[in-house]
Amino acid sequence: MATKNSLATGIGRVLIAVYGILALAATGRSVVQIAEKFSFAPFSYTLSAVAAVVYIVAMIALIVPGRFWYRVACVTIVFEMTGVLVIGTLSVFDHQLFPDDTIWSNYGMGYAFAPLVLPVAGLWWLRKHHRTAGRTTPDPVVTAGE
Repeated sequence: MATKNSLATGIGRVLIAVYGILALAATGRSVVQIAEKFSFAPFSYTLSAVAAVVYIVAMIALIVPGRFWYRVACVTIVFEMTGVLVIGTLSVFDHQLFPDDTIWSNYGMGYAFAPLVLPVAGLWWLRKHHRTAGRTTPDPVVTAGE
C-alpha cells in the first residue's frame, strides 16, 4: 500500500507494475540463458542479468518512500536509460558483439520498446514528484511575523 510520501500513486503505480513485469521477464530470460547456453553469448546473457537487477532495484525504489530511495530511483533509471541507449545502439551496429539478444538489444524491440520508453516515463514521473518524494516530514509552518 502506498504511503503519503510514496511515488506509488496514480501513474506511478502503472510504472511500478511495468517495472515489475520487466523485472520478471529479464530475470527469467537471464536465468534460462545463463543456465542453458552461457558459453554461446556470455556478454549478452550477463547484460540480461544486469537489466534484471536494474528493474528490480528501480521498482523497489519507486515503491519505498524517502529521500534515499528517491535518489536510488533516479540513479537506477538514468543507468537503465544509458544501458538501453548504449546497448541498443551497439546491437544495431555490431551484431557480432551480441550473438543473442538482451532485453535492451535493438532498444527493447523484443519487448515492444518498453525498455526504451520506460526510463523516459520514470524520469518524467520522478521529476514531476521531486518536491514531495524526498520529504519524510511536513514543511514547517511559516508564521506572518517571520
